[in-house]
Amino acid sequence: MSKRDYYEVLGVSKGADEREIKKAYKRMAMKYHPDRNKEDADAGDKFKEATEAYEVLTDAQKRAAYDQFGHEGVNGQQGGHGFGGGGADFGDIFGDVFGDIFGGGQRRQQRAARGADLRYNMELTLEEAVRGVSKEIKVPTLVGCDVCDGSGAKAGTQAKTCQTCHGHGQVQMRQGFFTVQQPCPQCRGKGKIITDPCHKCHGEGRYQKTKTLSVKIPAGVDTGDRIRLSGEGEAGEAGAPAGDLYVQMHVREHDIFVRDGNNLYCEVPIGFTSAALGGEVEVPTLDGRVKLKIPAETQTGRMFRLKGKGVRSARSGQMGDLVCKIYIETPVSLTEEQKELLRQLEDSCGGLAAKKHRPKTEGFFEGVKRFFDDLTR
Repeated sequence: MSKRDYYEVLGVSKGADEREIKKAYKRMAMKYHPDRNKEDADAGDKFKEATEAYEVLTDAQKRAAYDQFGHEGVNGQQGGHGFGGGGADFGDIFGDVFGDIFGGGQRRQQRAARGADLRYNMELTLEEAVRGVSKEIKVPTLVGCDVCDGSGAKAGTQAKTCQTCHGHGQVQMRQGFFTVQQPCPQCRGKGKIITDPCHKCHGEGRYQKTKTLSVKIPAGVDTGDRIRLSGEGEAGEAGAPAGDLYVQMHVREHDIFVRDGNNLYCEVPIGFTSAALGGEVEVPTLDGRVKLKIPAETQTGRMFRLKGKGVRSARSGQMGDLVCKIYIETPVSLTEEQKELLRQLEDSCGGLAAKKHRPKTEGFFEGVKRFFDDLTR
């Protein structure tokens, strides 16, 4: 039976480059592999045909001979055994094409892993966050063994090459035509075995320890900010670099102030006499008390801004403000004499004088009246 044209087998043009050929072969191999087509008797033959075409067309010398003389030009180079007879191993071909799926190269040793990053949650008062502070923290972590310098082997000894994978860190398993690579189960992908482990770390190259670190918190940090301490995370395997430690900030709620970015907000209660006649009231800031002048006829909810009394940004250095919100406190536990005085005040502000003394109240009820009048029309 005459052989089909190799380009036709793979469905590529004669000018196809190696990348196109590899892609076409991968598609054919996935389609006709015997393990995926156990009920199709012809699948195995089509799979072998595609592999033979791939072997020839990806070899520059064989491809040149094939292009000039056809199948006769490559029969001698293949040793008369069809595909793979010239010393090419099918596992090499398949591993080359499917290396991105099954882990690639046959001599890939697993690299020692970098240490894990760690996170520490730090609680701060508002004053600490605004002014900055230095704090000591205790962090349980894995540290490099100081006895064996992270090698895991007892002093004076060294790890030996794994006899299962011969130091490659990978072993191959054949499943039909597939060659699958996986980490060596004997050395766990390291390529070496420690026969005489260090007494302190028991061959791990690192051990558990609680480290005490001093952390300098810059002024102006806020909840959600974090500080990176390079190399203060877990030690890496077999001397690999350590991870980092991230100190995550959380600022506790304050009894007086609420922070929003660089600004601070607080509510300032005043009596209705001070609100009506005006006056001065002491308000707190993070630097001490300051006098706030209250103009006459101040209403509840009015805002007063004190420039530069907020928080200095840790990033830009810009200074925020303190915003004071006024609310008028209603007097409680009044005596009968005080109640009578309030009644007299109420009477004097009512009647025709109401619009003058209570414009918002009068305006509100006039609006309510118009609303119900419109509903009844």
